[in-house]
Amino acid sequence: MNLSNWIRFRWDLSQLPPFDAELPEHYEIGPATAEDETELRKIISSSFVLDPSWNAATQEVIEIIEPWLQRAFTAPANSCLALRHGLRIIGAAIISQAPEDEVHLSPGPCISMEYRNRGFGTRLLEQSLTKLREAGLKEAVGIAHENAPATKFLYTKFKSTASPYDSTPLVPA
Repeated sequence: MNLSNWIRFRWDLSQLPPFDAELPEHYEIGPATAEDETELRKIISSSFVLDPSWNAATQEVIEIIEPWLQRAFTAPANSCLALRHGLRIIGAAIISQAPEDEVHLSPGPCISMEYRNRGFGTRLLEQSLTKLREAGLKEAVGIAHENAPATKFLYTKFKSTASPYDSTPLVPA
């Protein structure tokens, strides 16, 4: 698998600005449970499959994400955040709190297509970075394809630094 055309984003977690954690009424971000796994998989995979900017890299992304989805509910250092609108899950983010991991946000905030462009990806990123800081990490790392909306609009927030990313596939230890 060739991970060319990917960008690595790093955040110094000690330099994060204060976040506005308020969401509109009937929306909530919280930990996902094992019962949420099927719905979370649908949200995460559809956020890539239905987004034309990922067409060329969809299979590559799914291969990267699958091990992270497995670990999200089995590895103590991993967790998954769910963005809910009432009882419906409309977004998700998987995070790794293990300092030795090469990437801490995989796949990063994923939002259902009909809920995009409302600031929910920003809120999930804020919550993810906050959880990583609370876990004692000094730095967080995420990757995104160079043409992805996250690269253009989301990961550049909060004083991230970007650099090319060309490495072997992300395989959990």
